[in-house]
Amino acid sequence: MGAAHLSREKVARGFLVCLWLWGFFSLSYAARSGVSKQKFEVKKHLNRLNKPAVKSIQSPDGDIIDCVPITKQPAFDHPFLKDHKIQMKPNYHPEGLFDDNKVSSSTKSKDKEPHIPQLWHRYGKCAEGTIPMRRTKEDDVLRASSVKRYGKKKHRTVPLPKSAEPDLINQSGHQHAIAYVEGDKYYGAKATINVWEPKIQQQNEFSLSQIWLLGGSFGQDLNSIEAGWQVSPDLYGDNNTRLFTYWTSDAYQATGCYNLLCSGFIQINSDIAMGASISPVSGYRNSQYDISILIWKDPKEGHWWMQFGNGYVLGYWPSFLFSYLTESASMIEWGGEVVNSQADGHHTSTQMGSGKFPEEGFSKASYFRNIQVVDSSNNLKAPKGLGTFTEQSNCYDVQPGNNDDWGHFFYYGGPGKNENCP
Repeated sequence: MGAAHLSREKVARGFLVCLWLWGFFSLSYAARSGVSKQKFEVKKHLNRLNKPAVKSIQSPDGDIIDCVPITKQPAFDHPFLKDHKIQMKPNYHPEGLFDDNKVSSSTKSKDKEPHIPQLWHRYGKCAEGTIPMRRTKEDDVLRASSVKRYGKKKHRTVPLPKSAEPDLINQSGHQHAIAYVEGDKYYGAKATINVWEPKIQQQNEFSLSQIWLLGGSFGQDLNSIEAGWQVSPDLYGDNNTRLFTYWTSDAYQATGCYNLLCSGFIQINSDIAMGASISPVSGYRNSQYDISILIWKDPKEGHWWMQFGNGYVLGYWPSFLFSYLTESASMIEWGGEVVNSQADGHHTSTQMGSGKFPEEGFSKASYFRNIQVVDSSNNLKAPKGLGTFTEQSNCYDVQPGNNDDWGHFFYYGGPGKNENCP
C-alpha cells in the first residue's frame, strides 16, 4: 500500500514537473518568437527606409549618409506619387520668377550668413541626380515606442496661443516660447535661426527651434509643415544639433513624419541631408552661427517648397498631402519647443535655445531674426501683429524686438528647472 502511494506521488510530482517545464518552454518560446517577430518587423521597416545607395559616406559623428538616386527616395513609395514627374526647381520664388542666380545673390546680400556645412561633408559629397539620406539603424527604430511610431511626433505638440489652459499644458508635456501671426492667409514664412546645442535631461525629451506653418483647426484635422534644428536623443541616439523637417495633415495621428522617414517630402538637393548634424554651433559669449529657412507655396503647382541657407532649395511637399494647406496657412509660428516629462514631479532641466533667458541678449541668449511672411502676391514682407506666447515664462521666455539690421526678431529660451521653475 505504501509503495503504491509513493509511486502515485512520484507520478503526480513528475506530471507537475512536466507541466512546469512545458509552461517554461512555452513562455520562453513565446518570448523568443515575440522578439523575433519584432526583429522581423524592424528589419522590414529598415529595408523600406534605407534605399539602395550608389555611394555611402561615413560621417565623423557616426552617421552613414547614403547617396540615393533621386527617383528611389521614400517619397515614391506613396501610391499617389507612383507616376509623379519630379519638379527639379520651383516655378516661382518669393519676389518673382525662380532664378538660381537670383536666389543666391539676393539672400547672400541680405542675410550675410556664412555657409554652414554638415559634419558629413568632411568625408565626401553626393553626386547630382542623387540625394543624401541619413541611414536609419536598428537601434534608432528600437528606441521608438513601436515600429509604427518611429519618426513621428507625439500628439498635441503645437503651441496654442489662444487657449493656454493649465490642464492642457500639463497633459501635453510640451512647452514653448514662440512668436506668431494669425488672422490672414499666409503663403510662406522665413527666418534666420541662431543654432545652439541645448542640454537634454532625459532620453525621451527633446529641444527644438523651428518654424510652423499651420492650417485648419487645432483639433483632429490640423495641417502642419515644420522645419528647423533639434536635439533629440530618442530619434537620433545622440545629443547633436540636427537639421529637421516635419509634416502632418491630421494633427500627428496617422500621417507625416520627420525628415524622409515616410513617403511625402520630395528632395531634389544633393548637398544637404535632412536629419544630419549641423556644425559648428554657437557658443556662450563666443562665435554665433545661424541657419536660414524659407518655406513658400509655388502659386503655379501649389507645392510647398523649402530653401535652406543661401540658395539650397531642398525640395517640396506635394500639395495633395494636405487639406487646409492646399490653399494657404492660417497661422505661422516661430520659436522653441521642449518636452517636459516632469520626472519625480520636478520640471525638466532640458534647455531651450541656448539655455539662457532672453534678457541676456546677443551671444548669450538664442534668437530668431529677419522674420518674414510670404503674402498672396508671393512677396516676402514683415509680419503684421506679431504676438508672443509661452506657457511658463519662469522656465522659458520670449522677448520680441525690431530694428533696421534684424527686422522683426526675438530672443527666446531658458534653462527649464530653476529656483522660479521648480
